[in-house]
Parts: sequence; C-alpha cells; structure tokens
Amino acid sequence: MRAALLLVLLGPLAALAGSPFDGTWVAQTDSIVLSKKPDVFVLDQGVFQAKTATPPFKVKADGTDQPVAGHAYYDSVAVKVASPGSVELTYKKGGKTTFVNSLSVSADGKTLTFNFRDETGTQPVTGASRSTRVAAGPKGSDPISGSWRPEKVDSISSSGLTVTFKATADGLTMSNLTGQSYDAKFDGKYYPVAGDPGQTLVALKKVNNSTIIETDKRLDKVTDVITMTVAKDGATMHVKDEDKLQGTTTTWTNKKSP
Repeated sequence: MRAALLLVLLGPLAALAGSPFDGTWVAQTDSIVLSKKPDVFVLDQGVFQAKTATPPFKVKADGTDQPVAGHAYYDSVAVKVASPGSVELTYKKGGKTTFVNSLSVSADGKTLTFNFRDETGTQPVTGASRSTRVAAGPKGSDPISGSWRPEKVDSISSSGLTVTFKATADGLTMSNLTGQSYDAKFDGKYYPVAGDPGQTLVALKKVNNSTIIETDKRLDKVTDVITMTVAKDGATMHVKDEDKLQGTTTTWTNKKSP
C-alpha cells in the first residue's frame, strides 16, 4: 500500500538556523511524482495478500484483526470485502487503529482508487491517489488482484502537508500538525521522533547552506534517505525521498508559508 507515501510527507525534514530552511513549509500535492514500481495485491478464496508490503503479509479477508509481524506502524490487519473490487483494510498497533485504507477498482477494471486515513497522530490525515493496472491477478480472483502502477496523488489534507522547523545552536527542532516532533543535532547521530508510534529515528547531515540529507530508521533498518534543497529564491524546497525498503523514489516541492 502507499501508506508509505503518507508517512514520507508527514515525516521529519530538516532546517538550519538563519538559513532558507527555517520556517513553515507546505508540500504541494500537484508536485508529487510517484515511483512507477507497481503495488501487487491478490484477493482469492477468502485470503488477501499484500505482496509488495515490506515485509509482505497474507491474511484472511473476513473482517477480523489478523496478526502480522515486522511492521513499525501496525501489528494486525483486518480486511473487509465490501463487494467485488472494493476492499477496506484497517491497520492496528496494540489494538489502536493506525490506518484505514479503502481500495476500489473502476468498472472497466483499469484504475484503482486508494483512499487513506492516517490516525497515527493527534489529528487524522486523509487523502486519495490513483493507480493504473499493469497486470491481471490470478484467474478467478477478485478484481482488486493484480499489479497496479501509482499514477497521481489527488488529495492530502493540510494536516499531512505542513511542517515547521526552528534552528537551535547546533541543530534544529521539527514539529508538524499531527503532533510529531524532534530535537536533533547535525552530528550524524540518530534522534527519536516524539509522538511517532513507529518510533522513527532521524540523523541529519548538512551538505551546504541550501541542502540537507536526512536518514530515517525504524526497527533498526534504514527506511528512507531524504534530500532537501532550497531554491535560490528561498520560497521553494525540492524534496527527494529514496525509500530503501521499497526501492522507490518520490519527489515533491514544498512552498514556504508567508
């Protein structure tokens, strides 16, 4: 699922005191360029498989919480089949809902609409994206089955797009609208993100006055390497996220709030 996309936009970025990084930044939804690596799902004979989740999981699609392992933000998944080609997935960690994702296939079977609700923070983040079918699923399986290439993010609520940075003497603090924050130094060491149920750790490196590289870690694995570069006008920031678990790259543009 592209929950991973949501976690990138909410995730910790970096700034420098007295530099163009300082301030409040808003990610521009229409600037997001998704990786073309397909997501692969199979729903057949009452069993749902997310083959490109990291790690993949396979659970009964009976609407009940099914245990899964190896994921930072959830330890169970409930798959409810509303109708052929329409599935709702509820993710929980310690019995608390973290994500609710709804997948729906168009009548012609060519487009998958993905609606998400992220409840990992103090206020929910909602959004929607679309994918195009590039391969069919097994014969006789549900229409949701197959390989789906991400195409476009249609919407993300403002709670998932806005982040604020404030420099300290030897590092910076970050806070966002969903209650996550950190206080990290530019020393290459890992620092915790407060309020994050996935227990993300971040390490920051200053390349120069306009470029910062952030490395994120969860469950003792590097998950993302994020490069942020502020334009000369100081009003926009180009962001490139390399998802080391998925093997994908996503880019977008942030704009500084007045």
